[in-house]
Amino acid sequence: MVQNMDIKSLYYFVTVAEELNISKAAQKLNLSQPPLSYQIKSLEQELDTVLFIRGKRSLKITEAGELLYRRAKEILSLTSKAEEEIMSIGKGIKGTISIGLVEGTAPNIAGEWFTGFYRMYPNVRFRITDGNSDDLLEKLRSGLISLAVITHPCDQSFLNSFSVGSEPMVAILNPSHRYASLPGDSIRVDQLIGEPLIVPSRKAVIDRIYKWFRAEKSEPNIVCEMDNYLDAAALASRNMGISIFPQTAYVLNSSLVSKKIEGPDKYIEYLFVWKKGHPLPLLEERFIDFVKEQASSEKN
Repeated sequence: MVQNMDIKSLYYFVTVAEELNISKAAQKLNLSQPPLSYQIKSLEQELDTVLFIRGKRSLKITEAGELLYRRAKEILSLTSKAEEEIMSIGKGIKGTISIGLVEGTAPNIAGEWFTGFYRMYPNVRFRITDGNSDDLLEKLRSGLISLAVITHPCDQSFLNSFSVGSEPMVAILNPSHRYASLPGDSIRVDQLIGEPLIVPSRKAVIDRIYKWFRAEKSEPNIVCEMDNYLDAAALASRNMGISIFPQTAYVLNSSLVSKKIEGPDKYIEYLFVWKKGHPLPLLEERFIDFVKEQASSEKN
């Protein structure tokens, strides 16, 4: 049984892992160096593994140390969240909502929720995490966030969810591209055959794009997969290829032309999600109810 791996020792370990220098970590923690070194060595003995390789002036974290660092960060985040929730009990609706937002139109949609909910509960604060859907789902699983807005399709077996909107997928082109000057604001999939494509790196989106092209008895010419939509737009503006991303996932400017991709399934659906069987604080339950009402009123 691990005896020394309490919250304080994890905090010490995380600080050392981030500084990779005992002296600097001790200074940051307001400790002398020997007790901190002893704490790390004791932790290694308890875990029966080496967490750091010692050099003359710095440390190098091992694979086991990397794993412990990731888990320790999660534990410390959850501890902080639990303390915050416990302290808010009996003080009315207040606290912090931790929510992840996927890139695209999600921040625009959520901005209205935050504004409306804040008017009702002015003591509420929001902690927003961004990333792609897979990143946010992993944070949701580990408890780093409680709520998220992600894109469909996704593994919904462990999720509660409801739809909060959708938007078309678009082709982002350099103005000098031969398709940029075509009349209309749309483009067909068959026109994209053979074109170098820059696409989101998420597997579910890539699978969908392959499905589009196979319906045309072809395969997409994907030359680059990217997480960051701004970088994808930048590559399109440099004529590296045509970027395929959600419509609001970039800022339109004179160096880009956007055309909707034609077809009934050429869109992205946004889902509001949280973990099944995971009790939520009253504050977050209220926020979910508020978002449901907003989403329902927009459909009607």
